[in-house]
Amino acid sequence: MTSTAMTSVRAAAARNNADWCASVCRSHGIPNTFAETAWHSARRTPPYYPDAVTVRPDAAPADVLPRIDTATPGCSVKDSFATLDLTADGFVELFTAQWIHRPAGTPTRATPALRAEPVTTAAQLHAWQTAWHGGDGSPDVFRPALLDDPSVLVLALHRGEELCGGVVLNRGSGVVGISNLFTTEGSDPAAAWSSAITAATAHFPGLPLVGYEHGDDLTHALAAGFSVLGPLRVWLHDS
Repeated sequence: MTSTAMTSVRAAAARNNADWCASVCRSHGIPNTFAETAWHSARRTPPYYPDAVTVRPDAAPADVLPRIDTATPGCSVKDSFATLDLTADGFVELFTAQWIHRPAGTPTRATPALRAEPVTTAAQLHAWQTAWHGGDGSPDVFRPALLDDPSVLVLALHRGEELCGGVVLNRGSGVVGISNLFTTEGSDPAAAWSSAITAATAHFPGLPLVGYEHGDDLTHALAAGFSVLGPLRVWLHDS
């Protein structure tokens, strides 16, 4: 892939991720806005979700910070192109990750070991979120309104009747975002990635897959046929 093509796909991945953040906010009734260089929410977003996502590499702090709540704890910014320096504005780097991409039509490497089934009810979503969190006491992130969003597909991964993992797919900007992929204790991450990819191809044929990962999750994604597009950085307000 040429550098121009990589930049274009990376921009689509950033916008797709902002679309997903917007879907999560809408499910909570939180207003949010897309501007030219960034998506943002003036109200605090649900746990683990940023208050702003840059969607162009030329985004500047002035495009983002006046539009979000930096006065209360928990404010974060997803710097999609790792081009911002927010240290002077009271932020610290929370983590760096890599955007990933899997072209449409790339063959899957193995028959999926897990059965992927759409989550369609509030009870199923509650069980999915509990497994995603690793047990009871999970934060209020994924609400049933998400299941009515036509761009979002929440999948549970099963072996027989056992819930072994899950993943979220969201369609937008000509790509399919793959996020929140998890496995339960003792389950094989490679099997989860294989099943998620096969399901994405079946539900959204002809579209490339994008997302972002770091650490061991990035290693599993690369083994599943994804390639790296470039870094992103998440900033947390040090309050």
